[in-house]
Amino acid sequence: MAMPATNTAQAAPSTWYRQPIVWLGAMLFLASLAGCVWMIVLGARHADEPVDAPHAVFGVPSSSHNSHKPPATP
Repeated sequence: MAMPATNTAQAAPSTWYRQPIVWLGAMLFLASLAGCVWMIVLGARHADEPVDAPHAVFGVPSSSHNSHKPPATP
């Protein structure tokens, strides 16, 4: 029994890669992924310097009870 021939002109517009919303979603996903990588790279390049504050900053202590102070600069 022979299968009927399908019309490829009708099937082509419904393929996933011809849907613009799929490409928009893929581009947004890749842009957000690139932004995350960028933030990780920036965080690795710039050290988090300790805050020289005698009291709590925004309710968070600037140092713990047993932390070491940074070395004095000459």
